[in-house]
Amino acid sequence: MKIAVASEGTMVSGHFGHCQGFTMYDVDHKEIKGKTFLPNPGHKPGFLPVFLKEHEAEVIIAGGMGETAQTLFNENGIEVVVGAQGNMDHAVKRYLEGDLQSSGSICTEHAHEGHCND
Repeated sequence: MKIAVASEGTMVSGHFGHCQGFTMYDVDHKEIKGKTFLPNPGHKPGFLPVFLKEHEAEVIIAGGMGETAQTLFNENGIEVVVGAQGNMDHAVKRYLEGDLQSSGSICTEHAHEGHCND
């Protein structure tokens, strides 16, 4: 399984589309086997769900995400987990343990400075 995390350094990004990049976690039987970083190729409507699907992501973890992006991820067979905060390694471990559930929140404000929590 591959889990993508919208990341800013070692932290979960507040909004996936404007993040520094995506940390891709390789997971086998709930154990993290490795991770790689993919720089954000740019925020273009509809592009990132396909980009992450091409990198074999099965889950995307982010702080916030718009409704259209969530729909596109779902259409690409990628589970969306929004509402995550803090250290990304910790967020992935919580997800694997079943302790990180998506808040289901929809980001509607794009004039933010990298944070979107509604």
